[in-house]
Amino acid sequence: MPNYYPIMLDVRGRRVVVIGGDRIAAEKVQAFAACGAQVCVIAPAWCVELEQVAQELGGQLETRRRPYQPGDLEGAFVVIATTRKPELVEAVWSEAQQRGQLLNIVDLPERCNFITPSILRRDPLTVAVSTEGVSPGLAKLIRQELEQHFSRAYGAFLRLAAEARALLRTQGVTYERRDAFFQEFYRSPVLARLEEGAEAEARALTAELLRQYGVEVPRSFEEGGAGAVDERSLAS
Repeated sequence: MPNYYPIMLDVRGRRVVVIGGDRIAAEKVQAFAACGAQVCVIAPAWCVELEQVAQELGGQLETRRRPYQPGDLEGAFVVIATTRKPELVEAVWSEAQQRGQLLNIVDLPERCNFITPSILRRDPLTVAVSTEGVSPGLAKLIRQELEQHFSRAYGAFLRLAAEARALLRTQGVTYERRDAFFQEFYRSPVLARLEEGAEAEARALTAELLRQYGVEVPRSFEEGGAGAVDERSLAS
């Protein structure tokens, strides 16, 4: 029986508190900030990597160069701690529990109410691999192997799919016909063309397939100017 339920969190505009000044803390700060979170980092001493991340983020990052104090978690949606000091672990755990917050204390699953997987990103494609905390090293190895399979072209491929989906929906194509379109689209040479850097050809192939489903394709689509698409329309 699984111990964890996989989930994707929308942290945009939400407060995330990171307690720790080491390399792992730097990685967490960078990852959450990249997802649009309002990040606060608390630690008396910072590693070089964290200093660099803070410099890159500038005013986007709230900094408290001091030890954790009770009350520091007020307003936090997610709390991350990289410390292994028992008294600090218990203090953070206790406050987060009282506040009903999502808490991850790195490498201490017994003091977490969620754990983080090893993540492969080809925005908007995200592949998460987890061993439920049993072997993070194996999860990392599997993720590295997947990187060889999912090229960076997958990001452009899915963004093109989002543009096509928007056209199908706005022109009243039925769900069944949309599903049939994507069965063909995902098996078409479009991805291969994108991997070769031939975006214009990939768009032309997609436009041709859309027309086969009765869609009127605007010139802007083939020219690559179909406009921004909410990537959540790809959710599946």
